[in-house]
Amino acid sequence: MTEFLRQLWQFARPYRLRLFLGVVTGILAGLMAPLLIATITLVSSLVFQTGDAPAKAIPGVPAFVQPWLDSARAGMGSGLREHFLAVILLVGTIPLAMLLARVMGYLNTYFLQWTAIRAVTDLRTKLFSHLLGLSAGFFNQSRSGELISRIMNDTYALQTVISSATSVIVRDPVILIGILGYLLWRQPMMTLISLVVLPLCMIPLAIYSRKIRRASRDLQSQSADLMQVMTEAFSGHRVVKAYNLENVVTDEFRQTARKSIGNYMRIIRASELSSPIIDFLAAIGVALALLYMIYIARSHPNAGDFIQLAGSIFYMYAPLKNLTRLHNQLTQARAASERVFELLATKNSVPEPAAPKMLHADQADIVIENLDFNYGEKPVLRNINLTVKAGQLVALVGASGSGKTTLTNLLLRFYDPARGSVKIGGVDLRDVRTFDLRNQIAVVAQENILFNDTIRRNIELGRLGAKDEEIVAAAKHAHALEFIAQKPEGFDTVIGEKGVSLSGGQRQRIAIARAVLKNAPILVLDEATSALDTESERAVQTALDELMKGRTTICIAHRLSTILHADLIVVLDEGRIAEQGRHEELLKREGIYQKLYELQFKSKS
Repeated sequence: MTEFLRQLWQFARPYRLRLFLGVVTGILAGLMAPLLIATITLVSSLVFQTGDAPAKAIPGVPAFVQPWLDSARAGMGSGLREHFLAVILLVGTIPLAMLLARVMGYLNTYFLQWTAIRAVTDLRTKLFSHLLGLSAGFFNQSRSGELISRIMNDTYALQTVISSATSVIVRDPVILIGILGYLLWRQPMMTLISLVVLPLCMIPLAIYSRKIRRASRDLQSQSADLMQVMTEAFSGHRVVKAYNLENVVTDEFRQTARKSIGNYMRIIRASELSSPIIDFLAAIGVALALLYMIYIARSHPNAGDFIQLAGSIFYMYAPLKNLTRLHNQLTQARAASERVFELLATKNSVPEPAAPKMLHADQADIVIENLDFNYGEKPVLRNINLTVKAGQLVALVGASGSGKTTLTNLLLRFYDPARGSVKIGGVDLRDVRTFDLRNQIAVVAQENILFNDTIRRNIELGRLGAKDEEIVAAAKHAHALEFIAQKPEGFDTVIGEKGVSLSGGQRQRIAIARAVLKNAPILVLDEATSALDTESERAVQTALDELMKGRTTICIAHRLSTILHADLIVVLDEGRIAEQGRHEELLKREGIYQKLYELQFKSKS
């Protein structure tokens, strides 16, 4: 638990002033409880005093206040006329004490919630940034729904700890100690008797603590499963609808949701059962005090004293119940935090260099030497040796799974090779900051991610801060200006999630415009036209031809017709380079490339 609180303090520390104010106001709010009880007791003792009883000094009251109380006491028996102001001030102390208690309680909650939401926002931001900085291999092994659940749901449990739990930790012990001290001062024996059952209140805490932690951990995991089902259903809605899978997906959602019911109810039972048990034990304590007063006490306290004791005891057990629930909340938050801080501790398998070197990719050769790469235990690339001259168009062809995309992923340093190296201009990519590397490579893929924003913003992502005329020029080079002009709002048209309001060819040309704007010296084309119809392919290919001018281009090609003019064609087969050369040379060799070529062109004829 100490380690958990230490980790939490790291995020609350920048807001320690507000946290401190929350703690101070919490202490003051706790002190207001015994003050309120004492005020009500004092006022009631004066209001309901016996008319002929001699005036006595009230113990514990400062000497300078005593004359004012005597005046108010006298006013109680004179029809409120002679000492009206003193009476009003005396009675007004009750709402004043209540007002002070509630103001302190409000400030306590406000300051702690202010601290909690900012600390948890910082934690979420750090976790999100950390995840984005991890390698592609991490995302291949993780579920997006689970990651979203950890960022949102698990961190919310920590927000509860900083706000509600801190308030309870500070305020409620003060209330307990304050009321207990007041009761021991006024009625020590009856107070001690009524608290005989207090140790029994720890029993519910001990019984349910372990159950809550185990159930909370399982509940967080099941929440992640539910998030994953929703993520897959919403992102794959077209397949769901096309295959009439609505009922199937709904059943999966229902079954996943029902799995969490048992754990949720375990937490509810553990949290709520302690409350009636503590109330029952408090009532037993009051009953014991009453029995003592009836059968044992030599001098019987009056009814007012007993009512004061009973009310105070029940008032005191309320914060005790809060502390019991607090332990449950801490247990749940600790289970959630294990998952959050486990992610934060995840190391990047593609580490940044300690002393990064400068990379100048313009007019630089790309050299791959003796490269091996595995996906886990599975070998993907073996003994790859390849040189891409500056300004060349190099095409990678081969069957699915031959390693084409993996090779470009290594160029972008999404992964590091198991053996060998990838160099640009003689500099090993492992010695270069990934930001600098990727800043000099533009990518146009088969499925480019467009964001639910305007066309202008989606193009501008190629180079943030670009001027409007530069964005328009990039769209023109990508042959996208014509269809953009036909949109009612032009460049300010919002294209929907993943560019759903655009056709496939239009989405590709927006992606090409983004790459044009980036103006990187190296270009990677990952089957950029394979999913397009003939007319769209022609428009996109024209845009790509303009984009490739003056750039070193590595093109993953499915349609061989698009790379006939390539400077070098590299044929990959089962993770190895089987052939390389120009189109005419490879045809003469009558090898794998010729078979791929004939297979495509014969199928067309």
